[in-house]
Order: sequence, then C-alpha cells, then structure tokens
Amino acid sequence: MSYLELLKLTSPEIVVVVTALAVLAIGLANERAFGICFFVAALGLALAIGAMLMLPRNATLFHGMLVISPLNSLFKIICLALAFFTVLQAHAKNSLRNHGEYLAIILLATVGLMLLVGSEELLMIFIGLELTGLSLYVMAAFDKTDVRSAEAGLKYFLFGSTASAFTLFGISFIYGMSGTTGLTAIGQKLTSVSVQPLLFVGIVMTLVGFAFKIAAAPFHLWAPDAYQGAPVPSAAFIASGSKVASFVVLGKIVLVGFGPVHGSAAWHAMIAGWAPVLALLAALSIVVGNLVALAQSNVRRLLAYSAVAHAGYTLLGLVAGGRDGFSATLFYTTVYAFTLIGAFGVVALVLRETGGDDLQSFTGLWSRSPLLAGCMSIFMLSLAGLPPLAGFFGKFYLFSVALRAGANHGLLWLVALALFGSLISLYYYLIVLKVIFTDQSGDAATFAAASLGSHIELLQRITLSVLAIMVLLLGIMPGILLTRISVSL
Repeated sequence: MSYLELLKLTSPEIVVVVTALAVLAIGLANERAFGICFFVAALGLALAIGAMLMLPRNATLFHGMLVISPLNSLFKIICLALAFFTVLQAHAKNSLRNHGEYLAIILLATVGLMLLVGSEELLMIFIGLELTGLSLYVMAAFDKTDVRSAEAGLKYFLFGSTASAFTLFGISFIYGMSGTTGLTAIGQKLTSVSVQPLLFVGIVMTLVGFAFKIAAAPFHLWAPDAYQGAPVPSAAFIASGSKVASFVVLGKIVLVGFGPVHGSAAWHAMIAGWAPVLALLAALSIVVGNLVALAQSNVRRLLAYSAVAHAGYTLLGLVAGGRDGFSATLFYTTVYAFTLIGAFGVVALVLRETGGDDLQSFTGLWSRSPLLAGCMSIFMLSLAGLPPLAGFFGKFYLFSVALRAGANHGLLWLVALALFGSLISLYYYLIVLKVIFTDQSGDAATFAAASLGSHIELLQRITLSVLAIMVLLLGIMPGILLTRISVSL
C-alpha cells in the first residue's frame, strides 16, 4: 500500500489532528482569539465528517489495526457529531481560561474515539482507550477556578488508570491463551479451546476494565464526582462520546473475539462465559443506579447515577447477543448520548445564569425560559423512556430483543428487573420536571434579560433545540438510524 493511499484512508483522523494543532497554535498566539479557535474547531470536525463520507466502503490496514467498514464509519461520524456539539457547549463556557488548549484536548479525545471505534485489534484498541482517557482526565480537571474540578480529574484519573491496568492484564492473558491480538483470529482460536481458568480470568479482567469505562456498577464510583465537578462540556463528552465508543468496542470484543465462549445468563440454564458476567453487571447497575439516583438533589449527580442505570439497560443487548442484540445496544447508546449531551447543555445554561446546578436552581424554569424548560422536558422524558421520544423506542427494542433471546425466555429475570428500574427512574425524572414547571421563582425577568442578551446564548439555544428535535424525530421515525445500524452490521 502506498503512503498516498494510507493518507487517504486515514484522512478523517489526520484532519482532526491538524485541526487540534491549529487550534492550539491560535490559542497560544492570542489568548483572546477564542472565537477563531471555536470556528476552526467546528470547521475541522465538519471537514472530518465530510472526509468520512468520501472513504471507501471497506478497507483493512495493518492486519486490523484500522478497519474501514460501514459500522465503523457510521460510529466515527456519530463520535464526530458528539464532539461538534461539545465544542458548541464549550463556546459558552466563559469561565474557562486557555480556550485554545481546551478545544485542542476535545479534538485529541475525539481522535482517540475514532481509533477506538475503527480498530479490531486489541493493542490498537488499548492505545485508543489511553489516548481518549488521558485527554478526558485533563478535560475533567481543566477548570482551575473550581476545586471540585481538580477532585473530579484526580478521581477519574485514579479509577481510569486502574481500569487500564485491568484491561491490559486481561489482554495479556487472552494473548497468552490465543497467540494473537486480532479479534477475528481470537474468535477462531477460541472455537477449538475450552474455557480454561486462565482464559476466563483474562476475559473477566477485560470486562472489568470496560465496566469502569461505561460506569457500570460496582465500578461506577468515579462517575458522580466527575460529572458534578468537571466543567459541563467535559462532563457531557465523558457521558456521551466515550460511552458510545466503549459500547461499540465492547460489543466487538465479546461478540467477535469472545463469541465462542458466550455462555448463558438464562435463569434456568446458567453456563459459564462472558454473558453471565455482563448480566450480573447489568443487574447491579440497574438496581444501584436507580436507587441511589432517588436520593440526589444535584441534577448532575442525578444524571450520573441515572447513567449507571442506563449502562445496565444498554448491556442487555450484548447479553442477548447476535445481530439484533448488538443493533439494539448501538441504537440505544447513540440515542442516550445525544439526549444526555442536550440535558447537560440545559444544565450549563442554568448554571451560567443562577450559579448552581441543584434542583432549586431549576425552580420555575418554565416561567424564566420556556424554551429551556421544553428542551429539558424532552430530554428527561426520553431518558425515562416515555413515548413518542427516542428513549422509549430504544428501551422497547432492547427489552424485546432480550426477551426473545435464547429458549424459554431465559433472560426474563433481567428484563423484569430493567422494567422495574425504568419505573423507579420515572419518579426522579419527574421530580426535575416538577421543579421546572410547578415551583415558582421570582427572578424571571433577570434571567430572561441575561439569557437573551448574548449571541453565545442564542447559539446554545439553537443547539439545544436541534438536539431536542433529533430526540423527538428518532422516537417517531427510529428507522432513520436503526436501518443504517442494521445494514452496517
């Protein structure tokens, strides 16, 4: 393969890297040129999406180190879109200094997500995890004016480095048992190998490492402090982009690499493998996430614990296995990511105007800003899984696939637990809406005047409106995304 062909196939990643370096140089040359940095970052992400659309349908580089396929290309575009919305949120974060450096870190984290999604080789997956992780640690601790940001970054770093160690040890065990790091080759090798103790340890350690990344219980303890203490754009990107990429890679690892040692999580026929491990993680996440979320008075901590529960829901598709299960997982995690980045956008504007992100900061939001209240209600009701929003169809598809998996409805216990968790979650999501729509606040005029006086606020409101419309459209016409996912598998 010629270098020219290599550059063409890696052009989206190159565009994002060059954009990151350009933004960094502009920011260092002139700290007041944030508008230029913002424009260059957004333009670079748009150009990267255009470059993705011009790639060939299928190609493989360096024995699976980088794989171009319809599925990988689709989710690279989704990661770029999530980064684009994060950049739009960062544009309104005036309290952050060194805006050029901050935008450059977002772009470098996006490159890590693209490498993560686009690889089918364990070593490159690990490199993508580390590039993304190191960028996100810095993003979480970036606000030097807030001591909670430093605490969030430190906790995220400690838990993330532990997760990386688990993942690397698991990969080393799997390599020792299979003699290869390519996912397809591992799957072929494991068809002729019984589940030996060392192999099972490797599989479990790899899954534990990814459980940290997706904030699945009991490996979720970093998430509440990271979501609450990090700058809002950082928390939004951690909760959306990294989750999408992690679930894409986790699905490839368990369904392609570990496929022959699937096992069974059916209540009447438990068989050792990775499926019972993921089922246990899903059950714990649903229970812990929903019950602890009930006690939260801070909206960002509430969203963090609900993210733990949603990680449990999303794992149902992987436990069910097969093409339909993976398709349901990918659809749900994508819908959830766009919904959550919108919810964090509303939190950012409320925090900007009131100075707080507790429930009382949302008091009377309907009278202060009907647009923000309407957007937040769409995001909250979608997370709760109510029709006709995208979250409802995502949960319906997930639960129906899990219910049909195996013989005699073996995953009925897990689906019943997920339905019970969804019922609990309805309460704390409605608490947020109750505060927004029924409680009264006396500072409506001040809020409205401050909000409408800035072009940055106007851009934020347009962004939130676009995200709310996306969530509504994906609920009414889920085939827009679901068909593309199904065809690409």
